[in-house]
Amino acid sequence: MTGAAGYFAYLRKRSPAALAYRRFWLYPHLCRELSGRVLDVGCGIGDFLRYRPGTVGADVDSEAVAWCRGLGLDARPMQPDRLPFGDAEFDGAVLDNVLEHLASPAALLSEIRRVLRATGTLLVGVPGRRGHLADPDHKVFYDEAALRAVVGQAGFSCRRIIHMPFHSGFLAPRLRQYCLYGIFRSHGA
Repeated sequence: MTGAAGYFAYLRKRSPAALAYRRFWLYPHLCRELSGRVLDVGCGIGDFLRYRPGTVGADVDSEAVAWCRGLGLDARPMQPDRLPFGDAEFDGAVLDNVLEHLASPAALLSEIRRVLRATGTLLVGVPGRRGHLADPDHKVFYDEAALRAVVGQAGFSCRRIIHMPFHSGFLAPRLRQYCLYGIFRSHGA
């Protein structure tokens, strides 16, 4: 979500195997946690938007937004830490491999809380150790405790953590695609 020159090109280098993994394994698992109107923050090249019809995307990268719109997807430009939506418009929000790009995610998490309905679900995915080290734009590494803490400070309670492609102490430091996904709800929801 840096918006830096070249990031759109980097996203487009996603391999066919990575796309197949997302379409046939990752997204079916994640979508079980979501219902209603969903916002994909940092939608990139629109993989999730294409998978889950009716999902709305937002990104700071104008090339990514234009790409998604060219595919007929609902993607909106956003400013860093400011979402172009009204209060309580969404039942769910997705931050898939976005949080680690932000040195201080509090403002964006506050914005997400603002646009979510009181009972909304926030799904946050962060890379494991190897994936974190693979991208020089990654600023913060999140293990389970750090992910729960930073999202908790924004007013969300963790319902559970999902390890993808599955929980494995062996794969976590070795597989670049290994990620943690936290399922969160607003405190009190």
